Amino acid sequence: MQSPLFAFTEQQSRDRYALQNAQMLRVALTGHDDVLARKGAMVAYQGLIEFDGEYQSHQQQRARAWTGEGLDLMRCSGQGSVYFANLAQYVHVLDVEQDGLTVDSSYVLAMDSSLHAEVLAVDSQCGISGSGKYQLNITGRGTIALMTSGPPLMLQVTPEKYVSADADAVVAWSTSLRVQMQAQTHSSGVWRRRGSTGEGWELSFLGSGSALVQPSELLPPQDAATGGLAGQFGMGQQGARGQNQGNVWS
Repeated sequence: MQSPLFAFTEQQSRDRYALQNAQMLRVALTGHDDVLARKGAMVAYQGLIEFDGEYQSHQQQRARAWTGEGLDLMRCSGQGSVYFANLAQYVHVLDVEQDGLTVDSSYVLAMDSSLHAEVLAVDSQCGISGSGKYQLNITGRGTIALMTSGPPLMLQVTPEKYVSADADAVVAWSTSLRVQMQAQTHSSGVWRRRGSTGEGWELSFLGSGSALVQPSELLPPQDAATGGLAGQFGMGQQGARGQNQGNVWS
């Protein structure tokens, strides 16, 4: 049997997290701790692997119920390798250190079980009730794999140069950064997409660190299998979204 398909072979690597191509990740489990991955993200595996639903504490369940932000994870353990992908999204591997990483849960593909995730809120500079945005704060030491719609841009933030980005395009940022949520518009128009420009809420980053931005302002249809919308704005399931409205977590 012959075909150009045989050019797409497994990429050999000794790294625990190894990209097989821009949209598929292999994670080695042999000799390593368990890996936590987005439910349903496994596309193939080799060896003796077990898949179990990841337990959520009462605090995590409560935060999820109030904010809509959270991760539906499965625990992968055993001897072998697992291949992960989600809707042909671009995959990127990052090492999380003491500074931590803040990320929208919709963009998490897999991460080391040594990492810890908790919900936090980004408050609106305008002080408008219900305009907060919720994210996950990833702490500890380990590796995480993120997804983007297309090749992203990593922006460096310094005390001399702050960065502002469309809230629907921001994927993640260094937890050490100070963040303000704002709408550069007159107060009478904050509930619409900045007049006739189509622009709405922004996140402004100050301090020292990095911010990851994708070339898209829409999430992939992650709930398509359950009959949900074909796409949604990246403001969290119960966040501000396109209408700049949402619930408040306290």
